Amino acid sequence: MNEGKRTYSTGVLLRRFAPYLLKYRKILFFDLLMAGLTTLCDIILPMIMRRLTNSALGILAPLTVQSVIQMALFYVALRLVDGAANFYMQSQGHIMGVYIETDMRKDAFEHLLRLSDSFFANHKIGQLMGRITNDLFDVTEFAHHCPEEFFIAGVKILASFIILCRSSIELTLIIFACIPVMAVVSVKINQRLRAAFKQQRHQIGELNAAIEDSLLGERVVKAFTGESEEMRKFGEGNLEFQRIKKKTYYFMAAFGTSTRLFDGLMYTVVILAGGLFLIYGKISAGDMVAYVLYVSTLIATIRRIVEFAEQFQRGMTGIERFLEIMDTPVDIEDAEDAVDLRVKEGRIEFRDVSFEYPDDHNKVLRHLNLTIRPGENVGLVGPSGGGKTTLCNLIPRFYELTGGSILIDGQDISKVTLLSLRNAVGIVQQDVYLFSGTVRQNISYGRPGATDEEIREAARLAGADEFIRQLPDGYDSYIGERGVKLSGGQKQRISIARVFLRNPRILLLDEATSALDNESEILVGRSLARLTKGRTTLTIAHRLTTIRDADRILVLGREGIEEEGSHDELIAKKGLYYRLWNGLLSEEDL
Repeated sequence: MNEGKRTYSTGVLLRRFAPYLLKYRKILFFDLLMAGLTTLCDIILPMIMRRLTNSALGILAPLTVQSVIQMALFYVALRLVDGAANFYMQSQGHIMGVYIETDMRKDAFEHLLRLSDSFFANHKIGQLMGRITNDLFDVTEFAHHCPEEFFIAGVKILASFIILCRSSIELTLIIFACIPVMAVVSVKINQRLRAAFKQQRHQIGELNAAIEDSLLGERVVKAFTGESEEMRKFGEGNLEFQRIKKKTYYFMAAFGTSTRLFDGLMYTVVILAGGLFLIYGKISAGDMVAYVLYVSTLIATIRRIVEFAEQFQRGMTGIERFLEIMDTPVDIEDAEDAVDLRVKEGRIEFRDVSFEYPDDHNKVLRHLNLTIRPGENVGLVGPSGGGKTTLCNLIPRFYELTGGSILIDGQDISKVTLLSLRNAVGIVQQDVYLFSGTVRQNISYGRPGATDEEIREAARLAGADEFIRQLPDGYDSYIGERGVKLSGGQKQRISIARVFLRNPRILLLDEATSALDNESEILVGRSLARLTKGRTTLTIAHRLTTIRDADRILVLGREGIEEEGSHDELIAKKGLYYRLWNGLLSEEDL
């Protein structure tokens, strides 16, 4: 999804949008039917005025009180129909737009959840939020008004043309000759208006991303007195948005001015050509009145289209940015013949595994061969960027292998369903993410639908039950955004409880205690000891003490696995691990 690189024609956008609209074809049909009824008053009023005028001048049958009352009652009946039709359009038409917006937002969110980690590493969350919220607000109005406005305009223009041709073909052709010229000018300006709206949407996404970044990092901002720097960055983005919006309004003004000039041109044609036709007796006075009223109707219709043009372009921009998400390919998904993973023992095999990141093609793993026995606890040590976290992330398929294969109990993970694979793997990370909500909600995220007893048991096993009970509302206590109301150790134990509740056969611990103080590390360490018991476990650690009791320790370097063995075996070898343990070598020196 590259802003500005992918472009869609209006035809493509409408064709891709059509399935969402046609899903509600019944509402759409009645909406257009009601739209047609609302045009009756505008179409019939000039005919009534034409008859009144010609009758008053003696061209038609003389006016009578009865005929005037009949025409008035007929027009009142039309107005009642117009009111009922308009109510349907304003209510059900807009509701149809809401349905479509909801469907599109659901599809966009579902697609985002399927995209790989590499996608989110290259896109700002604020931008993505704008695409599935603000951008789709305009689609509601677009979905309702686009078919409606163009249908009404088409009916009015066609009906006016047919009715006026019956009075004078020559004068009608002269008046309608102005419309194609106006259409060409409008299309040209509209193209520039749409580009400006797209820039505007992109920039508001950048502003959202900057605001989110500053507010989420507000403690760092305050700690480093970075308020002025944040204001400077925000100010630059805000002024850029101002510049783009000013340009947008210039195009809108040009569009509005051009239509007003064409309005004047059409009235001028009516006055000049109509007056000459009256002089030479080619039309009657009643026909002239009808012409003026129909031209007024046409101009009013064109003005509505002009007013809708901004909404139209906003809607098209929203659809375009929506499609940019939907057309982003899903890198990792189930194979067509994927089956559920069945974990019996928890054996993991890396067979000739290679991996490089798709963005920078940084080769992290090269032809790695490794077997982790069922129930074995394997510690991973090595430099930052050496492949420890990458190796763990490949097991639940957060990234796709460049070469080789990974097997769990003899089953290739590329041939099993992602749902069954990830259900079999529990992950505890250094950077704990808790959702805004209650303690209960965060623990039960490990297994939705778990009973209160199961949640409390998971918390007890994680060493979290005691402190949870001391919270103001216990398990129903609100923990704030990202668990801001809890300490680092408390958040980590809740995340461990979440994994206990899921009860996976395979466990990945990514520096789970490295950010904790000594006391919290001891408490969390006890929880992890209970969690890893009997499970196949990979533990990434910078603090070597946390993997001292591991069954096997792997030292990953630039050439892959450079040493392996238990803590005592590696110390006895007096190699890389020995020097790391004794502080004679740092991980960066590997």
